[in-house]
This record gives sequence, structure tokens and C-alpha cells, in this order.
Amino acid sequence: MIKRFISYYKPHLPLFCLDMFCALIAALCDLFFPTITGDMIDKYIPNRQLNLMLIWGAALLGIFILKACMNYIVQYYGHCVGVRMQAAMRKEIFSHMQTLPFSFFDTHKTGAIMSRIVNDLMEISELAHHGPENLFISAIMFIGSFCILITINPILTVCIFALIPILLLFAIKMRKRMGRAFKQTRVEIAEVNADLENSIAGIRVAKAFTNASHEERKFSKSNRAFLKAREFAYRTMGEFHSGMGLLTDILNLVVLVGGGLCCFYGMITTGEFFKYMLYINLFLTPIRRIIDFIEQLQNGMSGFERYCEIMDTKSETESPDALDAAHLDGNITFDDVTFTYEEDGAAVLSHVSLSVPAGKTVAFVGPSGSGKTTLCHLIPRFYEIDDGAITIDGMDIRSLTRDSLRRNIGIVQQDVFLFTGTIRDNIAYGNLDASEEEIIHAAKLANIHDFVSTLPDGYDTFIGERGVKLSGGQKQRLSIARLFLKNPPILILDEATSALDNATEQMIQSALDTLSQNKTTLVVAHRLSTIKNADLIVVLTSNGIEETGTHEELLQNHGLYAQLYESQFKNLS
Repeated sequence: MIKRFISYYKPHLPLFCLDMFCALIAALCDLFFPTITGDMIDKYIPNRQLNLMLIWGAALLGIFILKACMNYIVQYYGHCVGVRMQAAMRKEIFSHMQTLPFSFFDTHKTGAIMSRIVNDLMEISELAHHGPENLFISAIMFIGSFCILITINPILTVCIFALIPILLLFAIKMRKRMGRAFKQTRVEIAEVNADLENSIAGIRVAKAFTNASHEERKFSKSNRAFLKAREFAYRTMGEFHSGMGLLTDILNLVVLVGGGLCCFYGMITTGEFFKYMLYINLFLTPIRRIIDFIEQLQNGMSGFERYCEIMDTKSETESPDALDAAHLDGNITFDDVTFTYEEDGAAVLSHVSLSVPAGKTVAFVGPSGSGKTTLCHLIPRFYEIDDGAITIDGMDIRSLTRDSLRRNIGIVQQDVFLFTGTIRDNIAYGNLDASEEEIIHAAKLANIHDFVSTLPDGYDTFIGERGVKLSGGQKQRLSIARLFLKNPPILILDEATSALDNATEQMIQSALDTLSQNKTTLVVAHRLSTIKNADLIVVLTSNGIEETGTHEELLQNHGLYAQLYESQFKNLS
């Protein structure tokens, strides 16, 4: 894990080396002050050597200015290394997420994923900057102060350094506890973010059902779990810091008493004793830095582990010899297809066989949960089938690249997703290279242009998050307009009009009829009145395909379709 983390420094190695060099100079600057101070006390002041006092005072001023410059570079460019690594990792994880299968997003909450990309990477950035810097400076100051201390009084120095293993053993023991504590904190804050994202997205529903108190209770539950985890982490930190503080205080006490005795018995001078005390403080500084580093390490590495969990999730795989589909005609065949969402789960589709000729419209009807939408989602390979084969124009879809396959497929769903932005942005999503004329033409075909023309900002109108400023029918027509720009040979219409009023449904149905001309169209519908003119109607149940035929043929069979149709007709009448 550490080796993998270090690999992210490689693109920023020159800047990182500059940071470490400046940190080295700053650390060396700190080593001059105690020696010069000891010499002033022992030599320059007693001997009234004013010139040397002023010269070394000026020298110290120059050293402090140099140290300030080095610290500026360390703080500025060091943080730049961290934030650049953070940006690169965020870009990498975002790109990787584009390749993950639908099943990953089925089982991971949006807020939890966002927490890994934002919060965890922030902690990783802090570790990337401060971690190596603290270790490097600590090593320089530790070695430098030890070398000088042992020249002043070897016996006392050895006694003091004998306490170091105790400090290290205590730090290692507490490190493991802190690691567990901070990892659990990461999990809980991800749950808080997930609940928060879910509640904010559904706040209109909560208000409509006057369930604000219920949402508060749900959020409080995850918030309490986070609080409990964080308190445990802080308790562990408290034990660590207080324990390390006690050990360093004992170290100071040993130095004070031992150094005082050495000075009392004439083993060292007053200036050397003063110098010794200053170097001990320099010696303790790296210990404090290591304490801070351990905390940063736990935060950063627990975040990096969660980052790696996503990065190690397998992407959608392509066959090594996958072909570019180019333009497909749309002859679709399901050959004994079986599919389950989870291993050892019940089959959603079992041994389904069906042929859809190019340019024809096929409608899927049946009870909820019978696999209608799932069947359509298998065509663009949103999920991989367990057995059988799906072919388009005689080619197994697994032999085609996903990008080329999906370029030939357009989907209109009941729950339309629009991106935050303008009307133009969302229509142009169907073809990012589309001209203004093409965007307007697509809007006209989707019966949305007249509405857009009434808006003060026209196509530059901001539609809010997920199109919240638009009605359901307006959002649906925008999604159809971007499909006109894409103009794929295969269409999947997944209950595209089921949630709309009759007048809006007729307007959208007219746009869909235009869009579907000369295209292979698969329609998932509950309103059977919208699929009367389909070339083929397939009735799906949990047992598979129950019936197939035209509207008239299925009514004459007096089977499940006829029962569904009569039931809807009675409800309408």
C-alpha cells in the first residue's frame, strides 16, 4: 500500500525534490542557534567580545531570513505537490468510475462515493505534503542534535536516548488503534454524506408528505454513529498525545536533573548546559513532528485504502478482439438468454428467446418485476448475461466495443435525468459537436422549441439541478430532443409517457413517433393504449415470455394481455 502511494509522487518529482531540499536547509538552520547561544554565554559575554557578539548576531539574522525563505517554499510548493497529487488522483478515480459497471452503482450510495472523492482525497493530500516533509526534517534534526549532544556529554546523551525505544513502542501500539478508529470514522462520514445527499435530493417529497421529522430522525441516526466513531477516534488520539506528552516531559526532567548535576560537578559549563537544553528541545521537536505524522498517516492511509477500493473495482471488460460496430441496422435476437442480478439469486430472465427485425417496433408488457426493463438494459450491455447470447445484425454484442454499441442505441426513460446547466447544454448532450441550427431543429422535432422561445433567455435558460425548474413533460421533451441529435438506429423507450397527463402524452407520443421512424424500437409500457400500433407485443411474466402477437391477435387469444387491456379499459371508463 505504501509503495503504491509513493508511486503517485513520480509526476511531481522535481517539485517534491525542491520541497525536500528546502526542508533540509530549514532544518540545518535550526541547528546553529543553540551552538551560537552557548558560545555567547561561555565566551563572548564573559570576555566582553562585543564585535563577535554583533557578528554572530548578524549571522543568526541571516540564517533566520534564509530559514524563512526556505519555509515559504516548503509551505507553498510543498502544498502544491499535495494538491496536484490530489487533483491527479481525483481525475483518475473519476475516469475509472466511467468504466465501472452498472452493478457498482446499484450497490454504492452516491453520497458515500462523493465522500471518497472529496473528503478522503483531502486527507491524502495533507499526508502527501506533510508526511515525507515531517519524516525528513525529523530525521535531520534527530541525527544532527544527537551528534552535537554526544560531543557535549556522551553519558547523559546515551541515557536520554535509552528512553527512545519506550516512546517508539508506545507510538507503534497506539498507531494500530488509531488506524482502526480513523477507518471507522471514514465509513461513518460516508454514511452521513449519503444520507444528506439523499435527503436533500428528496426534500420536495419530504415536504409534500410533511415528513421532516422522519428525515431528521434518519439523519440523526447516521450522525450519532459518526459522532460515536469520531469520539472513539479522539479518545484514542487523547491517549496517544497524553502518553507521548508524559514521556517527553519525563525526558525533559531527566535532562534538567542530569544536566544540572553535570553542571554542578563541573563536568560541563553553564553555556554548554544551556546549549544542551536547547538541543534537547530541538531533539524533542522531531518527536512531536512524528506524533503529528502518525495522526496524518492514519487519516491519509485510511482514506487511501478507501480510494484504492474503488480503483481496484474491476472495470467493464472488452474482448481483446472487440470490433467497432460502426452503423447497425438493428436486427436484434435474444437466444436462450438467462440473467440474474446477484450470484445465487433468482433468475430475473430465464431462457428468453426473441427476434426483433430491423425497423420494427416491439412492445414489452406484463406485471411489475417481470424483467421488461432488465431485458432492454441487456442490449447496451449495462449488465452481462449469465447464459445465452444477444446478437445485433448477426454479431454477438460481446464481440463489439461498448462505446460503438451504445452509440447505436438511444434510451428514453420515465425518470428523465437532466444535467445542471442550460436547455442548450442538455439538448447538445446528444451530440456535443452539434451546431445551433441542429439543436433548434432537434427541439422543433421534439415539440419543445415553441416553449423555449417563450423564455426570456431562450436556449440559455438555466434549468436548475436535474431540471427542477421544468415540468415532467418539458423534461421528457428535452430528453427526446437530445436523442434526435444522436439519431441512433435502435431506440429503447422505457415507460416514456406513463407519468404524464393525456395532453402532454399526446404531444410527446407524436415526437416519439417521429423519432421512431425507420428505427428498431423497443417499448416498455404500462399504458397499453400507447402500443396498439406496435408491430409485435411481447407479454413477459416471471415465467418468461407468455404471449407474442399484434394488439388484435392478443385480444383474440383472450390471454393475459386481453385481461390487462380489459382491466385498464374498465379503469379508464
